[in-house]
Amino acid sequence: MQKIIKSIIILLFFFILGIFFLSLNRSSNYDTEYLVGNKIEKIKLVSFEDNKIYSEQDFKKTKYSLINFWASWCAPCKVEHPYLMELSKERNIQIFGVNFKDKKTNASKFLKVLGDPYDYLAQDINGKESVNFGIYGIPESILVNDELEIVKKFIGPIDKQDLLNIKKIIN
Repeated sequence: MQKIIKSIIILLFFFILGIFFLSLNRSSNYDTEYLVGNKIEKIKLVSFEDNKIYSEQDFKKTKYSLINFWASWCAPCKVEHPYLMELSKERNIQIFGVNFKDKKTNASKFLKVLGDPYDYLAQDINGKESVNFGIYGIPESILVNDELEIVKKFIGPIDKQDLLNIKKIIN
């Protein structure tokens, strides 16, 4: 009986050790690079101003669209905002802002104070629509072409180098 208990304990020990070993060798980095090249389907974003629904057709009006997920309570969103304002001056791109889990009054104040770079503004009050785009945190942005193919994904705030890359792609 004692041999059986010792055997079970030894097997259990090696089993747990194996689980730890496998877990430690896995990458836990957040990466959605696999989305690049895929098409976005079944877009359903609710307008910030009214209850109009933005769909795939709204993204086909220009060669490129940048979908930017942001919130007024997000400090990195404030850091990237000047770059979005600069990008909004470009002709070959439209910018969709998706306000993420935010109060409407706070979001409106944010845009009034810092400027509104968005051609279209949508809201995702409970964060469910953003998950359909592969968004798990904000700010995140997705550059798509008029075929709704993801050209580039930006995790974190857009910076000067990202702005230059976007301009290079769209021009």
